Amino acid sequence: MVLGAGLGLGVYSVSHANGTYLFAVTGGLTGVVVALGLDAYRRAGRLTEVRVTVPQLSELTFVVNNDSRQVSWQLFIESVTRVSVQPLDDDEGLLREALTSLYGLFATTRETLKAGRPSVHANSGLTVEHLAVTFLNNELRPFLTKWHPRLQAFEQSHPQRPEQEWPGAADCRTDLRRVQANVRQYVLAFAKLAGVKDAQAMIEGSRIHP
Repeated sequence: MVLGAGLGLGVYSVSHANGTYLFAVTGGLTGVVVALGLDAYRRAGRLTEVRVTVPQLSELTFVVNNDSRQVSWQLFIESVTRVSVQPLDDDEGLLREALTSLYGLFATTRETLKAGRPSVHANSGLTVEHLAVTFLNNELRPFLTKWHPRLQAFEQSHPQRPEQEWPGAADCRTDLRRVQANVRQYVLAFAKLAGVKDAQAMIEGSRIHP
């Protein structure tokens, strides 16, 4: 009641103010709004150092802000719900679905990076874009470039034969497991940059879609 009464009196005083007093009140309120806006902007743009270990790259230091955390979160979610981090035993699933899923992850990662703004440059560490591009060029691209044309050639030459009869199926699955193990480490790195606390549990409990 007291706060309500005080607010009511303040509104009444401002509505009936004129001259110097009105300018002072208006200027003060404007200053408060500007200060709050600048503080929010500084918080959003504030850089934080995060140390991430990816076995293929060793330990690296990244700098992140709210924007790069959001990008990292999107990349984590896109990766964790695909076959890219899920085991595929010899008697489970289809390699065609796995390759299609990885192609989708490649395209989505690239589009996510294109849609966002570049991270603020900082000499003290790397950015999420650096990790994502390394992920694409070091892991996904070599695997897809090697195995997609081979599987596609078998499918076109033998449209009635099941995938299990493809001579390269066993080697492709072995290579897929290796790539999955590497990709899993990148996905955990995206999670750490995004500030995800239960990333391991989310990976193990996630559902796969092609």
